[in-house]
Amino acid sequence: MATLSSQQVTQFEQDGYLFLEGALTGEQLRGLREDFEKWKEESRHESAPYGITFDGRPRFDIEPGHNFDAPALRRIASPIEISDVYLEVMRNNRALDALEDILGPNIKFENAKINSKLPGAATEVKFHQDFLFEAHTNDDMVTVLFFLDDVTQENGPLEVIPGTHRGPLYEHWHDGVFTGTVSEEVAATVKPQAIACYGPAGSACLMHTRVLHGSGPNLSGGPRTLFICEYLAEDSYPLHANHIPSAYMYEIVRGEATGRVRCSPYEMAFPEMPTGASFFEQQAKV
Repeated sequence: MATLSSQQVTQFEQDGYLFLEGALTGEQLRGLREDFEKWKEESRHESAPYGITFDGRPRFDIEPGHNFDAPALRRIASPIEISDVYLEVMRNNRALDALEDILGPNIKFENAKINSKLPGAATEVKFHQDFLFEAHTNDDMVTVLFFLDDVTQENGPLEVIPGTHRGPLYEHWHDGVFTGTVSEEVAATVKPQAIACYGPAGSACLMHTRVLHGSGPNLSGGPRTLFICEYLAEDSYPLHANHIPSAYMYEIVRGEATGRVRCSPYEMAFPEMPTGASFFEQQAKV
């Protein structure tokens, strides 16, 4: 039985993104929030990125200015490896059901992270395309951003540029440096077209991997935390190392393995693999 209407599928195909209310159950949302609050409290005692991921980089990233009284935990890489709740939600959620209507019956998992903007957080996400971080044989890939808090106009919502998944892949290397963002000229051109994705906690935004997107700082007194999972068609295969690897990468989460690979024509420069806790360090090079 289809989760999305034909109109919703058409909207995703045209715009490259779709807002989905009620993507998490109340129990799932409570569990995700509880674990994040635990990690936030632990971060108060840290002064630099900490923890260890699958590939030896720090798991927890904190932004400049983080301190005990004003924690600014901004990224947790692969929370599915340290939380049964996050792992279960990655494997079973309504947004994933909806992806069967978009990607087809056979779907696998790419990577997961938490991006958080706690009150007063200054971190800004500059416009970029996810695909430029993760070249695959085809681009049937969707990023699902689960809202763990109410997302408002004031707390740094995701901003997408509709239809850009059908346009060019913009360079993310500039003057020999991988900045993880489009040029300032491209950003200035697309910014007036940006649509903010906001809604109640438990909702999700489904976003095509080629859609240009970014977000501003949190100007509110409340948090804006997202659990982000990337999924892809089972017949899409990576062309380089996963930039957020985990023990669960490329697990089949819907359908079955077909043993087939599908390729689509495109050209791009390989990304620089991050060496720090998150891509925020790469974007800070601009």
